[in-house]
Parts: sequence; C-alpha cells; structure tokens
Amino acid sequence: MMTSTFRSVTPSALPSVARRPFGQTGMQVGLLGFGAAEIGFEKCDDRTVDRLAGLAVDLGINVIDTAAMYADSEQKLGNALRSRRRHVHLFTKCRRLAPPRYSFSGLAFRLGVKRQLRLNPQRPGTVWDWHPRALQWNIDQSLRRLKTDYLDVVQLHSCSEDVLRSGEAVEVLVRARKAGKCRFIGYSGDNESAIAAIDTGHFDAVQMSINIADQEGCGSVAAAARRGLGVVAKRPIANALWKHRERPSSPDYQAYWQRLRELKYDFMASERAFEMALRFTISVPGVNTAIVGTTSPKHLLQNAKYAGMGPLSEDEFKAIRLRWQQRSNGEWEAQM
Repeated sequence: MMTSTFRSVTPSALPSVARRPFGQTGMQVGLLGFGAAEIGFEKCDDRTVDRLAGLAVDLGINVIDTAAMYADSEQKLGNALRSRRRHVHLFTKCRRLAPPRYSFSGLAFRLGVKRQLRLNPQRPGTVWDWHPRALQWNIDQSLRRLKTDYLDVVQLHSCSEDVLRSGEAVEVLVRARKAGKCRFIGYSGDNESAIAAIDTGHFDAVQMSINIADQEGCGSVAAAARRGLGVVAKRPIANALWKHRERPSSPDYQAYWQRLRELKYDFMASERAFEMALRFTISVPGVNTAIVGTTSPKHLLQNAKYAGMGPLSEDEFKAIRLRWQQRSNGEWEAQM
C-alpha cells in the first residue's frame, strides 16, 4: 500500500475497500468507487484533487468515474493520476461536446453533420450530441485530458433507446475498443434505454441509478449481471437528500427528496443514515461498484469505512426493498 496522503490517519489505520469481479471483463474493482463530477462542477482545487486521488489509491478505491462534460474534471484527474495511473481503472463518458467552431476539426465536423442531415434528415437523437464525429472527438480529447494511452471503460452518457438501436453511436465505441483506445465499452443511463443497452449485446458494462430512493433499476441490474456485464451503481446515497428540510430548488433533486419523505425509513433520523444508504446499494445483487462523489477527503474516508462494513443483513435489506415496493406502487421511474 502506498503512503497515505491523508495525514491525520496512519496507513495501518485506513480501511481497505474489498474487490469484486467486474462482470466478465477480468477486472477486479473496489466495492466503492470515486465519482469525479463534483471536482469539476464545484471547482475543486488541484491540491485537494491530488489528496483525493492519493487517498483513493491508499484505500483500495480503484474505479474513478468521470465524463467529458464534467467541467474540468478530466484535466484535474489527468494531473493527479500521472504517477498513480497503474493503480486505477479510469471510466469516462462521451456526449454533448463538439470540436470548437473555429478549429479545423470543428469546421470539418459541422460540414459533415450538414451533409449527413441532407442525406438522412430523420436520423435519431440530437444532432450534436450523438454524431459519430463528435463522439470520436470526445474520446480522443478524454485521452489527452486524462494523460493516458488508454481508457478502461468508455460509456455513452444517457442517450435514448432510438440512438442505441440506430447503432451509429455504439459503433464509435466498438471501433475505439478495437483500436485500443479503451479496453471496454459501457452505457450510463436508466429505464428503457438501459434495458436496450443491455439487450444490444455490444456493451461490457452498464451504469445505473440504484439507491434507497431509486430501486426501479434492480431488475435491470440483475439482467445485466446474468449477461456478464459489469455494473456500476450511481447516486448510491441518493444525494443524501434526507438531510434537507426544504424542497431543493434543482429539479434534479426534487424526485428523491419527495420520495424519501414518503418512504420515511427509520434509519434516516439516526447516525446510521449514510451507512445504511451506502450499504443498501452495495447489497443489491449484481452491483459490482458504487461510485460516490465528494470533494472532501474526510467524506471519502468515511465512505470507505461504511463500504468496508459490507452488505446489509438479509433482514435489513429486505425491509428497505419492501418499503420501496409498498410506497412506490410501481410508479417511480429511475432518475437519470
């Protein structure tokens, strides 16, 4: 184990995150992963990112999940992981980024899009989001920003079922895998689109929302596991929205906030709230790793401690599932 970058804790006192096989990829992944959206969106400074990366490695957290559209998350990780690259599996996502308008690649991209639209004006999906040229550019830029020769998993970021079934976007990832730009390819999304991604047979991994407030995807997780896909659980602590007395202003958080008020799990009012929420997610059959985002080394250490406690007891897990089934009444869709 490397020397800890979390100075208040000696290396021998650090919890160690257990590993699970990641589907049929041959990778062994930490039960807890690190989600890197916050370090981009919350403008985390380079020194803190370096501490987070070092602590993650020390804890045995070897999945780091980011995306091209998470502000400057990839650039910050590229700097922090230079000497640590061999210790981690880098997962990233592509979508919604086209080359700059006034660059050679940007001009060629836009001319290509216009030509394809003339030939096929009914092509599915938003033109800029899922155009093959844009996706290919995204992957190449991710390699550059992350300062690596390869990515462990490249994921399509929440495209629709129509885009998946058209095959254009998937083919870009398949070609990147064949070219050695990535080892494996995946899909990040929920509901019918996640089911379609699993059914294509092209993907090695899938990432879905699974937590105490979002359990609709449990069946899809099981289906993915049966097919040998690696499964990443996102939002594993439901954004800790049980802590908020007032309805969040952001629409992205309102569904979970309302659901948690209706679910009224007993543990939400106790000191075990975070522990129970995270351990529930890693207890879901088929989940290989659960990614939690943070900009705090203290919180990362705390999450590792809870993950180190392992899955919930069978009775605790069943009680949470039963409460969800009773209150959701089959009407709560998974949240993107």
